[in-house]
Amino acid sequence: MKALLFEKSGIDNLKVADVPKPEVGAHDVRIKVKMAGVNPIDYFVVNALPVKPMPHIAGAEVYGEVDMIGEHVKNVRSGDRVIVYNRIFDGTCDMCLSSMEMLCRNGGIMSVITNGGYAEYLTVPDKNVFKVPDYMSDELATSIPVSALTAYHALKTAEVKATDTVVIFGASGNTGQFAVQFAKKMGAIVIAVSKKEWLKDFGANYIIGYDNVREEISRITKGRMADVVVNSVGSSVWDSSLQSLGVTGRIVFFGGITGSDVKLNLSQIYSNHVTIIGTTGGRRLDLIEILNICEDCKVKIWKTYSLDQGQDALKALFDPSRNGRILIKIS
Repeated sequence: MKALLFEKSGIDNLKVADVPKPEVGAHDVRIKVKMAGVNPIDYFVVNALPVKPMPHIAGAEVYGEVDMIGEHVKNVRSGDRVIVYNRIFDGTCDMCLSSMEMLCRNGGIMSVITNGGYAEYLTVPDKNVFKVPDYMSDELATSIPVSALTAYHALKTAEVKATDTVVIFGASGNTGQFAVQFAKKMGAIVIAVSKKEWLKDFGANYIIGYDNVREEISRITKGRMADVVVNSVGSSVWDSSLQSLGVTGRIVFFGGITGSDVKLNLSQIYSNHVTIIGTTGGRRLDLIEILNICEDCKVKIWKTYSLDQGQDALKALFDPSRNGRILIKIS
């Protein structure tokens, strides 16, 4: 089979090569990969993170069709459209037993501690495979396992409710566009920090630019400020994120594509009773909930690349003109 792999770190070291088709164990499902998402995690896998095995195949967000199942697999059958929950977990540690599989004491991220989905075929445990509803497009299905799941879990952890005003930085990005939709489904007033007017069609009540964020939010909320701020961008908007919060506000963040080091004004936090929440990924239960509520969900696709164009796909993450998601079409 064809796979996009690297033998040493660096985007320029990515190449398409022939590798053996993965075998199928008794509890495994082999997937013919149709599409894979391009996310910051994939960039870091290729450029910075310690990974195994080597040579290595990245690709954390996978959608495809079941090609073969192991003898003990009951939840899917050949030909089913499926997505992959991308966390390796043992199911027996305290985190797993608390339905927090993404924090498994003995696990990790698929495509980091295992090969990922930038290949024609991928074999995963049956417990990581979820059937896709018939109504869901290929592009939307591809975006569920990372982009949608990360945003949904973050909003649930921040306990967004119908009386909240939610401010979303990076609202037109991979996770941001889903955060807008899910916050709206939760009944919140949604303020998208972005220049993209199409976010109104995704549920944003207001769209504001990155200049004078605090003043704009104060104007919209009549001085109350935000109840919840979602920061999927990183350190570049950290100060603006905190300044956007009102009394008892919650800031939830994940990822750090613009950097991870920040300074904290402690008095600003404790005097306003602010809660700082870090999240990563999401639970399998969250994934099931998303599949049940996303009949009217949308995804904005900017560009779709082939496997041979993998280098260009990852580099495009930092294109200043990027306007939506980047996908790799594999079969």
